[in-house]
Amino acid sequence: MDIDPKPIPEFLAQQRDEHTPAELQPLMLDFEDFWERKLWHQLTTALDEFFRHPESGPQRLGLFKNFVMTFADKINQLKLVELGLWASQECKDYQEALVFLETITKKVNNVDSQDAYVYAIVEVARIKLCLEDLKGARIALDEAEKILDKFDSVESIVHASFYRVSSDYYSTKREFSAYYRNALLYLACVQSTELPQAKQCELAYNLSIAALLSEKIYNFGELLLHPILDSLVDTEHAWIRELLFAFNTGDLGKYNGLLGHLDKQPLFEGKQQFLRQKLCLSALTEAVFQRPPHDRALTFESIMKETGVSADEVEYLLMKALSEGLIRGSIDQVAGVARIAWVQPKVLDKGQIENMRQRLMEWDGSVSRLNKYMEEKLSESVTA
Repeated sequence: MDIDPKPIPEFLAQQRDEHTPAELQPLMLDFEDFWERKLWHQLTTALDEFFRHPESGPQRLGLFKNFVMTFADKINQLKLVELGLWASQECKDYQEALVFLETITKKVNNVDSQDAYVYAIVEVARIKLCLEDLKGARIALDEAEKILDKFDSVESIVHASFYRVSSDYYSTKREFSAYYRNALLYLACVQSTELPQAKQCELAYNLSIAALLSEKIYNFGELLLHPILDSLVDTEHAWIRELLFAFNTGDLGKYNGLLGHLDKQPLFEGKQQFLRQKLCLSALTEAVFQRPPHDRALTFESIMKETGVSADEVEYLLMKALSEGLIRGSIDQVAGVARIAWVQPKVLDKGQIENMRQRLMEWDGSVSRLNKYMEEKLSESVTA
């Protein structure tokens, strides 16, 4: 780092007189006062307020290098990294930012500040992603993950940073399942409503894409229940939210009505057959779910009707559902019947909840009738 040789009071006075906007000058006066009195906590708080102000941009890098680094060991190391991240935004390019952040990473690499070290190394990984150094980013993230695994609790800001950069890495690699998992973990560490609206929409859209294109994700429940999905309402991407709900219920008609949107998305090119199979699997599980537990023997003909598959696709669809753990049961090829003992739970919409309510009422009625029948038989045996 380039260091200005001026004494601290002279450096701060020059910064205040020549570069600091009027509204920030009181903070500059506080810097010198707190520094002289060695009030490190108060100084850190004042610096944090200064660095967060949009007008402080041109001064952040110089202040960090020539002022903050002179007492870096005396302040909270996590806050030191955070101030460094604000300052790194003023670097002229990603390469300069990488060198700057690597210097901070070395500074906080000690046993007493592992959270700060992870925070710094994850941000190094982020810059390496920007420089298209995927191998370097992976190495940094793996190192961070090893340390995070030893933490006794979740450090919101550190874990959020790790999951955010990890999801960016998997997005670049187009590994949809891993992206989906890490992006949801990131949202578990932050308040999604506090994110900028554009960021909410971007996350919701990317999560929806990942859920649909992943070869391992067949249950979108966690995403469907997350409020971030509502950020797509009344936007140009509202259709993909509708598509997710169509997949959740296996709604073939709604899916066909949204095909026009899919054709315009490059990521879905050549994926129509895969998406159709995924939808048919959802339609199959929905058909099983709609039936009471004692009536889950589905004929191949009924499966064809419910899922829209042809006769020669029924057995493959059932085998796929069994192998993915969506259902449990057996297939009688001779009789042309699938006997389902269990179906994977899924998120219910209002229509499905009403359907379940009706089934519970029917079950309650049958139990009441059985109870009445038993009472009548008991009464007859007593009088006899």
